[in-house]
Amino acid sequence: MSHSTVNFTGSVDRDLLKRAKVVAAQMETSLNALFNAQLRDLVETFEHGNTQKNSNYATLLAFSLGKLDDHATLDALGMDSEEDLFLLMAQAHLPMPRLPQAETGRMVAALSALMQ
Repeated sequence: MSHSTVNFTGSVDRDLLKRAKVVAAQMETSLNALFNAQLRDLVETFEHGNTQKNSNYATLLAFSLGKLDDHATLDALGMDSEEDLFLLMAQAHLPMPRLPQAETGRMVAALSALMQ
């Protein structure tokens, strides 16, 4: 199978890009090589799950992307432990979802109010 490359345009958080450049430099590789390796791993793992008729990875990816909350994810996976979910996310090499900025702000405000 021959591999050809194609250029594409995308956007990424400025801080994330800076940090990714540092990682690439420390690994003595290019940002492009890092991106390709990560994207290939994600796609191949997703496709393998689909081929095996196992939707667990797709469920974990949806959780990582913020499309499912932790309760729906636990239910879909037949799990009852958030600790086990977090371990499964680490094994799948997927990042934990981030809360929306507004929700994080509300949580910080609530914690600050408790400390007064």
